Amino acid sequence: MSMSRRTFLAVAGGTGLAGTLTNCGLDTSPGQTAELLRSGAPLPEAFKVPLPIPPVKKPIRTAAGVDYYRVVQRQADLEILPGLKTPVLGYDGLLPGPTFDVRSGRTTVIEQVNQLAVPTVVHLHGGHTPASSDGWPLDLLMPNGEHHEHAGHHNMPGGDVKTGSRTYTYPNTQRAATLWYHDHRMDYTAPQVYRGLFGLHLIRDAEEDALQLPGGDREIPLVIADRAFAADGSFLYPALKDGPGVEPEYMEGVIGDVILVNGAPWPVLEVDTALYRFRILNASNARRYELALSNGPATFVQIGSDGGLLGAPIEHQTLVIAPAERFDVVLDFSQYQPGTELTLLNKLDGGRAGQVMRFKVTRKVTDDSFVPEKLSSYAPLPEPGGLVHRTWRFRRGDANGHEGWTINGKPFDPEVMQAQVKLDQYEVWSFATDVHHPVHVHLAPFQVLRRGGSKPGPYDAGWKDTVDVRPAEVVDVLIKFSSHKGKYLIHCHNLEHEDMAMMAGFETI
Repeated sequence: MSMSRRTFLAVAGGTGLAGTLTNCGLDTSPGQTAELLRSGAPLPEAFKVPLPIPPVKKPIRTAAGVDYYRVVQRQADLEILPGLKTPVLGYDGLLPGPTFDVRSGRTTVIEQVNQLAVPTVVHLHGGHTPASSDGWPLDLLMPNGEHHEHAGHHNMPGGDVKTGSRTYTYPNTQRAATLWYHDHRMDYTAPQVYRGLFGLHLIRDAEEDALQLPGGDREIPLVIADRAFAADGSFLYPALKDGPGVEPEYMEGVIGDVILVNGAPWPVLEVDTALYRFRILNASNARRYELALSNGPATFVQIGSDGGLLGAPIEHQTLVIAPAERFDVVLDFSQYQPGTELTLLNKLDGGRAGQVMRFKVTRKVTDDSFVPEKLSSYAPLPEPGGLVHRTWRFRRGDANGHEGWTINGKPFDPEVMQAQVKLDQYEVWSFATDVHHPVHVHLAPFQVLRRGGSKPGPYDAGWKDTVDVRPAEVVDVLIKFSSHKGKYLIHCHNLEHEDMAMMAGFETI
């Protein structure tokens, strides 16, 4: 479903938005709540560029169970499209940023140095992180220099503002999982992530080590992000010229016409006749994907979700993945002859956006990796009856004429906490929507209990921190916060929605 702004405003004008959507015939099949932004630059030919692999960041020192790192946020001119240079806002000037590959229970300390022209905030998405390092959107890191752009909100209350550098501490006291880090600056998350401020943070543990899963060169990240480019090669983004947010036509979300994987347009990966583990992240601002392979009997064997390993593998013919979700999957290329080519498709779109990347099977090998029938053990969970139940309603607008996006009828106010949540106590949270909203909760993972009043969907297994909630739908989850007291966020991870105030603060006590 791709809605024009005119249609969207007509729908949103009703008082009961979910019911209005249903009555207007807008179904809950996979689709988009976003508007297409077309590039001014010629689109490159697909499957000509090798898939790049983001470098693993090395610590500058280690001591007493702590690894110390230093990252410089700086602009770099990268050749993403052939013959053109794209100014990128990058961690260490990279797109994506460097990958942190760390151990569960071993603390990571990262000094972030801001050499950009804009303030930044870093959030470790999926991290079990103290509030002081979680990336509260007003905890700004101002640039080193005196002259910088768009420094709005730095005098607002509720923020811890630093200049030049800030140290973030991540205890990594959680299961092995595929996390990611990205900018989380209030009102400007969407354009700053769009221009390059994101990267992977992988946590490993002994439980995962004991499995004979594909590893080494056969464990590969696939960071998928759509973008549009201006004629000169720069990122094209419809930002308002006089303040935060996007041009009104794009308030539903921005999707581009170029599909990048690990920063390269429509790349190709040569593979052996073996099992491969792919850590898939949807780093797009608003685009949802339904991933499928172009030919053959191959299935995606899902072994993990946002919060780590599943209890047992699940086979999928396609994968529907919303912004910020991660899927850890294994593909078996041993069933193909060398010379076979398979295209990773996006079935939610046609044309160029309907293709993601290509695999080329190149040589026969022996392979002793495998996916066991049991992957992980979960502690027993309580029955949801009798628990505290909170409802979070994701809608456009409010009774006071606010034109942006709201949670429980309120735009984000950093001074107002919409809930106080006790630590070490399970609760049931319900997410109710008008249109597509990928809902992300900071600090704690959750398990989906029900979708649309029925059982969880095929992509809801395991521990998650982001859930794809479709139009006029309610998703119930079981959640428990532990260890860290402070202010945290629940928000929509359609980044245009987030920047237009679709966030709510809550406090753990």
